[in-house]
Amino acid sequence: MNQRLQNLSIWLKENDISFAFITSTPNVFYLSNFYSDPHERLLALIAFPDKEPILVCPQMEVLQAKQAGWDYHIIGYSDIDNPWELVSKYINNQKVHVSKIAVEKSHLTMERYEQIHTYFPDTSFLNVEEKLRELRMIKDEKEIAILRQAAELADFGVETGVKALAEGKTELEIIAAIEFELKKKGVREMSFATMVLTGEKTAAPHGVPGLAPIKKGDFVLFDLGVVLDGYCSDITRTVAFGEANGQQKEIYETVLKAQIAAIHACKPGIEIGQIDKAARTVIEQAGYGEYFTHRVGHGLGIDVHEYPSMNSTNTMPLQQGMVFTIEPGIYVPAIGGVRIEDDVFITKDGVEILTKYPKELQII
Repeated sequence: MNQRLQNLSIWLKENDISFAFITSTPNVFYLSNFYSDPHERLLALIAFPDKEPILVCPQMEVLQAKQAGWDYHIIGYSDIDNPWELVSKYINNQKVHVSKIAVEKSHLTMERYEQIHTYFPDTSFLNVEEKLRELRMIKDEKEIAILRQAAELADFGVETGVKALAEGKTELEIIAAIEFELKKKGVREMSFATMVLTGEKTAAPHGVPGLAPIKKGDFVLFDLGVVLDGYCSDITRTVAFGEANGQQKEIYETVLKAQIAAIHACKPGIEIGQIDKAARTVIEQAGYGEYFTHRVGHGLGIDVHEYPSMNSTNTMPLQQGMVFTIEPGIYVPAIGGVRIEDDVFITKDGVEILTKYPKELQII
């Protein structure tokens, strides 16, 4: 049994839990190395405190699960089978006394809860998500190696986008150029919908790219990431096209100083909230505090947004092995916005920046 499953089984035993019923694709992948998007079908990993785990998946994916390295029992079911009945039969045959089940409360639908309750009626439910977040938050050497490679591809994506800039080209044209070149490098999936915004649209932190043409004097904001071997990268860079006026330069330099201040604050033992405050203080002192409208970053791994949350109220200390983004921004309506985002890894002594595309203001 791999160390991740062992850690979960130990937690189940310590808390006298009958079994954990894990159904989200990211957590199943984390525990099994099997990545599946089953759509409406049931995907589940069932872990016990003192028995071998089992996997539940559509019959057509059983071979893929085995190829991913799953060596334990698999309940493969067809589209005319009732997988809940098969699960119940297996657990009863194992003579498991079911009194407490750990589930992902934010992922389990009411319909699936009712199915579990039908087959295991005298049962209480606990939330396993906090334990899984705790386990996933600290990356091992293999995960860090993948995240480094994913960050390199994100750097390449921004480089490609910057090279593709030309007056009159649209945001979607630039996105197409970025994703085409990444596909040629073997990237099948982006971490999220690639964002290229230009002009006043850069003032929307989560703006929607469209057919807006790039014009001289515009900020152009790139926000993108790739999925590599199940792990995500996430980078943001902002450039000026053709020219930049005094206020644009001031906004950019303020964000850059804020981002550098936050990175310098990163070291094991420092409270997460201090990282947000380091960036926010720079922006507030420059008079743009009201235009920094989000937390300074988020955890990064199998999900593009995972724990820890890098907000100002988080008192959790940074730990070696954490990977997260640092991405302060200033967004001024009718003028535009700037965000600079890197993926960082907490080392024994400080921080390693995984994304390396230049951050100094570029006028393209």
